[in-house]
Order: sequence, then structure tokens, then C-alpha cells
Amino acid sequence: MPEQTVSPWLWFGLAVGQILLILIWILLSLAFLLWGDRKIWAGVQMRKGPNVVGPFGLFQSFADFLKFVLKEVVVPAGADKAVFLLAPLLSFTLAFGAWAVIPLAPGWVIADLNVGILYVLAISSLGVYGIIMGGWASNSKYPFLGALRSAAQMVSYEVSIGFVIITVILLAGTMNLTELVEKQAGWLWNWNVFGGGLANLPIALVMIPMMVIFYISALAETNRPPFDLPEAESELVAGYQVEYSSTPYLLFMIGEYANIVLMCAMISVLFFGGWNPGFPTPFLESWPATAQSIFFFLVFFAKIIFWFFMFAMAKAIVPRYRYDQLMRLGWKVFLPTTLVAVALVAGWRVYGGAL
Repeated sequence: MPEQTVSPWLWFGLAVGQILLILIWILLSLAFLLWGDRKIWAGVQMRKGPNVVGPFGLFQSFADFLKFVLKEVVVPAGADKAVFLLAPLLSFTLAFGAWAVIPLAPGWVIADLNVGILYVLAISSLGVYGIIMGGWASNSKYPFLGALRSAAQMVSYEVSIGFVIITVILLAGTMNLTELVEKQAGWLWNWNVFGGGLANLPIALVMIPMMVIFYISALAETNRPPFDLPEAESELVAGYQVEYSSTPYLLFMIGEYANIVLMCAMISVLFFGGWNPGFPTPFLESWPATAQSIFFFLVFFAKIIFWFFMFAMAKAIVPRYRYDQLMRLGWKVFLPTTLVAVALVAGWRVYGGAL
């Protein structure tokens, strides 16, 4: 029989459809997660939070979206107009670009790269350019100071995030995110946070602190409280986005929240087994393939929601750091701790089996 070749147009159409599907899922998730963020904050402060638009205020995010879209775009007279408008677009695009390698369920990934972890690191580190461009193009002191703070903060905490990820790579022996999740299949103790299997359980004494450091660094990397110093309203009015309004401001905010959810997904994939529920799933063998994938996807989404809740609780209950405290934590505490952890995990991988 002659070989059947897939039409390039069909392949292109399927790829675009896949991308649009994940993009729409992220945007809809952000709408409800943002509502949840506001509700959690309100609950901690004993307020009601958004409760008018839709049942329980569920459609508040959609009302806010319409408000931003319909408002006039105001560009300051002294601003560099092209860079001013390009900056939020760049932040938005890069925030969603990183999702290309995140495996949502078995086979549910846009680009199954062998160096998926490096891709996420590269894209997330480029995100700072949108913030610097926005601060500089505004032609005002406060946004520029906010942008410089953000650049220093993101670079500082990317270093510790990088070393934490190296410990996971050493433990799993792969940089492919799908393989990383597959290696954590089975019982709970196979997750990387517990060392990736009963044989590696002693290394959990290193991996649990690494998970905590990754979580705290992710807060700093995404400019979330208590590390929201680039937009500290008591000092900088509103940070790098003070001159923005309407749709450009909306793009900045969507980009910021997409990065937060990305970090929730990354901590789930790297440490908590991704789509694996923490127990064997032989009962799924009789299910259709699509139903199996949906089950695993819902497990993964539940983990993302849990970590988003943790981000929201940190925002609600932890007071803001001073800038010198933030830098000291990053360079004098997290950097040496993660370096020692890399040496310990590497030593365990080489000599652990002989102990």
C-alpha cells in the first residue's frame, strides 16, 4: 500500500486549533482564578469581595474585561509611543509562549521538547524585557524606578529557581517535562518532592526545602506579594504600569496572572507528579482514551488551583518585604542553599546506591 502523507495544511490547522484551545482554556481559567484571588483576599479581611455580577460574583472578571477593552487608550505626550504599546504586547505574548511545553495530560502538549525546562527558563527570563520597555517608554521617573526594581528582582530569583530546577533534573535525569511527569507515576512517594521513589527517600530532606524555595522564588519572580516591590503603591504610585490604562494595562495584568498560573503548573510538574494523582490507576484501563486524558487533566488542574490558593494566601497574610530584605533573601540565603542542594543531590545520584 502507498504511504499516506498528512497534508501540511491539515497539520497546520490542527496545530493552530490546539494552540487556540489551550489559549482559551488559560484565559477562561484566569478569569475565574482572578475572581478566586479576590474572594480569598476578601475572606481573610472579613469582606464579601466581588458578589454582584453573576451568581456569587463569578462574572466580575468578564465585566472588568469589557470595561478595559471599551476604555480609551491614553498614551502620555512624552512617551515613546511604539515601545509604550509594544511592551504590554511583549509581556502578554511571552507569558503564553511558555505554556507550549507544559504537559496537561498524557499526549496533551503543544511541543514535546527534549529541553522543555530550558525553554520555560528562557521564555520566562525574556518576560522582564516587556516590563523594562514599559517603564522606560513611559518617560516618567516612577515607572522607570519600578521597571528597574522588577528587573533586579526577577534576575535575582531566576538564579535560585535555576538551581532548584537543576536538582530536579539531576534526580529525574531528563529535561523533557512529559518524561519528568511519567517518571513520577504510581504512588505518592514517587513524586520528586519525596525524592522520586522509596530508594531515594532520604533525599526528600533536600527536595522538600527545594520545593519551598521554588515556591517563594516564584512569588518574587511573578512580582506577587509579599514581593510586589516593583508596584509598591506606597512608594512608586503603581510601579512600571502607572501610565497605562485600558487594553495595554489589561495585557500587562493578563500576562502577570498567566505567569503566576504557569509557576503553579511548574511546581506541580517538577515536584508533585503533574497529572499523576499519587496512586496507581488500573481502574482507568477500561475507560475510553479521551476519558482517561480528561481525568488526568482534572488532576493536574486541581494541583494548579491548590498552588494558586497558596499564592493568594501569601498575598493576603504576609506583610511586604523591604527591598534590601528581598535582595538579601535571594542572594545570601537562597543562592548558597540551592548550590549546596545541587551538590548534595549530585552526590546522592553518584554514591547514594552504594550507601
